[in-house]
Amino acid sequence: MSMYLEHFGLREKPFSLTPDTQFYLNEQSHRDALNTMLVSLKHSEGFIKIVGEVGTGKTLLCRKLLSMLDDVYLTSYIPNPYLTPAELKAHVAREIGAQVTAGMDTQEIMLAIYDRLLQLASEGRQVVLVIDEAQAMPRETIESLRLLTNLETEKRKLFQVVLLGQPELDELLNRDDLRQLKQRIVFSENLHPLTTEGTRQYIRHRLGLAGARRDLFTGAAAWLLAKASRGVPRLVNVMAHKALLSAYGRGSLNVDSWHVARAISDTEESSALGKLLSLRWHLLWPLAGAMSAGVLLLLDGGI
Repeated sequence: MSMYLEHFGLREKPFSLTPDTQFYLNEQSHRDALNTMLVSLKHSEGFIKIVGEVGTGKTLLCRKLLSMLDDVYLTSYIPNPYLTPAELKAHVAREIGAQVTAGMDTQEIMLAIYDRLLQLASEGRQVVLVIDEAQAMPRETIESLRLLTNLETEKRKLFQVVLLGQPELDELLNRDDLRQLKQRIVFSENLHPLTTEGTRQYIRHRLGLAGARRDLFTGAAAWLLAKASRGVPRLVNVMAHKALLSAYGRGSLNVDSWHVARAISDTEESSALGKLLSLRWHLLWPLAGAMSAGVLLLLDGGI
């Protein structure tokens, strides 16, 4: 892999699937969601909901939020919320430092959590629970979460919750028996896929942060990648990485449409339109050696 980086003049892999906040792109829908969360938390607004399709960057956005909150906030992050009500209470109690001992019943645990929340509030601290993949939370646990947020004073809420999930989260909260929690969601935002131009900026942004000093993807390659990924950042990462490997394997210093077409054909999740378009380059490439430089430029840049 070091040869791969050296070949393109990169310091690190630009399209890793690890949600690294260094590569966060302040794209419009993510910017709106981040600003909404920061403002809501600042004013102690209670529940906040962020919904996005698989791969649209919810976890990265979540980590970006956590990295921007200062010491006033005591935060707890739950990446896998498939918990029982008892496990949720135990997690919250542990994270905030509540005095809970083995054998305590539910009422005693809630009282211990409340006492600790009051203490933190008196110190000027705000407690924030951030729940990723919230659509996986069992119905009984969601109700337990709602009861936890009942802990408040006459002037302020002692506990705030940020829910991030797939569209199934909206379906879950539309249940009649969860309408009380839904009514407590003060702010809601949706993450949208990148546009074609947004995908180009995303590719350029990540390459630049990884050390690239020039555009490695041709315009047509970026366009094809945008169509095949449907603007979903995770799919962009997967196929862009494969395209770089393909270009490296052929000794090319640029990623063109043929390299992206190879990546598309190797990615099951790519769109039907992207697969169809990629056939163009697979079929035409064997003829490329017989074509003039001007025709080649038309094939790869004339879209």
